[in-house]
Amino acid sequence: MAVLGIGATAPDFNLPRDGGGRVSLSDFRGKPLVLFFYPKDDTTGCTAESLAFTALADEFDAAGAAVVGMSPDSVKCHERFIKKHSLSVALASDEEKTTLQAYGVWKEKSMYGRNFMGVERTTFLIRTDGTVAMIWQKVRVPGHAEDVLKALRNLAA
Repeated sequence: MAVLGIGATAPDFNLPRDGGGRVSLSDFRGKPLVLFFYPKDDTTGCTAESLAFTALADEFDAAGAAVVGMSPDSVKCHERFIKKHSLSVALASDEEKTTLQAYGVWKEKSMYGRNFMGVERTTFLIRTDGTVAMIWQKVRVPGHAEDVLKALRNLAA
C-alpha cells in the first residue's frame, strides 16, 4: 500500500494507548497532530526518536499540537518503555496493524539478506481539519523532531 499523500484525509483510528485509555484521530480535531510511526519499543533508534519528541514536548504543546507515537507493540510494552525512559509522548498500540496499513507504513523490509514485514519509520503532520500537511518517510532520527517542530511552526504561520 502506498503512503498517503499531502492533502489526503488522514485515516481515523481508535487504538489502545498507554495508561489504559484509547486514542483516536478524532480526539485531535481542531489541533494539529504529529503522528510518528516507529518499529519497536526500546530499540536504539526508536528510543532516540521518542526521547527527542519528549524533549520538545513543551514546544509542541506551545505550538498547539499533540504528539502521538505508534507501533505494533502492546500497551504493556509501551508502558515499560515509557517508564524506563521517562517519556511524555502518548504511545498507541496497533497490534492488529490496521492503522499501520492504512497509513502505508507497514512494509516489506530487508536486513542481513532476510525479508520481513515491519514499520517504516514515518511521521505525519496532520492539520486541524484532519488532512495531511507533511510526511517524512524513512526518517533518520537525528534532528527529526526539530524538523517536525519547524514545519509545525511554519504551518501555523
